[in-house]
This record gives sequence, C-alpha cells and structure tokens, in this order.
Amino acid sequence: MDPSRRQSAARYVRQMTYGRFGIDGQRRLAGGRALIVGVGGLGCTAADLLARAGVGAIRLVDDDTVSVENLHRQVLFDEQDAAAALAKVDAAAGRLKRINADVRVEAVRDRLTPANAAELAEGVDVILDGTDSFPTRFVLNDLSIQRRIPWVFAGVVGAEAQIMTVVPGRTRCLRCVFDSPPPPCVDPTCRTAGVLGPAVAAVAAMQAMEAIKILSGHPERVRGDLVKFDLWTGELQRIDVSAACADVPCPCCQGGRFDFLGG
Repeated sequence: MDPSRRQSAARYVRQMTYGRFGIDGQRRLAGGRALIVGVGGLGCTAADLLARAGVGAIRLVDDDTVSVENLHRQVLFDEQDAAAALAKVDAAAGRLKRINADVRVEAVRDRLTPANAAELAEGVDVILDGTDSFPTRFVLNDLSIQRRIPWVFAGVVGAEAQIMTVVPGRTRCLRCVFDSPPPPCVDPTCRTAGVLGPAVAAVAAMQAMEAIKILSGHPERVRGDLVKFDLWTGELQRIDVSAACADVPCPCCQGGRFDFLGG
C-alpha cells in the first residue's frame, strides 16, 4: 500500500471502525465540501471537528478579527493571534491546515449577504451556521431551500443552545419555526448576555455530527427536530417541527418565497 494511503487509513481507523459509518462513509466524507459561515465559537469548533474527521474541503467566511475576549471559546485561536488582531478566517485556516494537511481550506474574509450568498455557497454540500445573527440565518435558510443545500442552524447564549438541521425536500425549515427574525431588542447575544465555552462546544459538536451524517451519505439519519438544551440546569427539549408545524403553511419551503434572499 502507498505510504500516504496507509497513513490516511491509520488516521481515520477509529471512526471507520464504527459500523454505521465505515470505509464508505470515510470515502464519501473525503469528497464532501462544507461552508462554515462565521468563525466564532461555533464555527471554530465545528471546523476543527470536520477537519479532524477528514472532510474534503472547508470554506470559511467571516470578516472579523481575533480579540482576547474570543479565546475562552474559539478553539482555533491563541494569544498571539489576538495580539496581532489576525483575520479570523486566516488564523483558522492556518490552524486547520496544521491539523490536517489533506483538507482543502478556503478563507474568505467577507460577510455573507443576500448579494453574495449564492456565490459563497457555490459547490458546497452542506452549510453550517456560526453567525450569531438571526437576519443572516434567514438568508441561509432561503439559500438552502432555493439551492437545495442542507444546512445546520445553531445558536448559543449563556449556557442555553439550540440546533436544527434542514434537509430541503425532507424536513421543515427555519421559517416554519420562526416567521421572521426577532427584533434586535429582544434577541440576546453573547455580547449582551455572555456565553460559556462548554455550551458552545456541545452544540458545535452536534452541528459537526449532523454535517458528517450528510457528507458521509446518511442524510436519512437527520431528524430535523429543533433541540434546545441548557447545560447549566441540565434541561433538554426536543420539538418535532414537522408535527408542530403540520397545519402551518411555510412561505419558504412550501410556498417557494425567498424574501430574505431578495425575492
């Protein structure tokens, strides 16, 4: 066997040993392409896990720089990155390439908008939400349904997190749950309410797992439920979105309206 192939097989042997994933899952994962929008707490941890798992390509999109208050939860950065105020996408890409040189990492220093969303998602197989922005999430949801690209919504504030995976044509979408973004005055953020690193890591790990299911050829394993949990209290809630929204027509995934993408 070629030495590089032998090394690759050894690297992923533990996950390939998992019967539901196997060699075929690893092969499919190696051909998969993920878009991660936002390289903060969620985006860093999800990107780290996907790179270690051997996803073929990761496109990172963010226009922010690293600062010291990021370091307690954004695992791809260190004190030197913060001192130099490096662009998050550049610092993250450099770290991911050192973790797994076989993964193609593309760094895009920009903010996703309705105008550039389609271009940024060109050629990808799954989209992960690391935005901490409900308006941007509604753009992602429109993009997902219009282009039929699965996406994983997630958010975390304090110790509370929520996650839902959208597989166009199979699950309900974010707009089935939330008709429109909440007003800024009632939408708490990490900046206003604080955030604990373990809660970020927990929901980002769930995001990465959902992406791995999709990229390895097992989208049927995605339930599409809205899952909420509070790591401080230990409470967990799972909402069957399909059942809860059965009688509510969705203007996006059922009506074909993409109001947040621009028409």
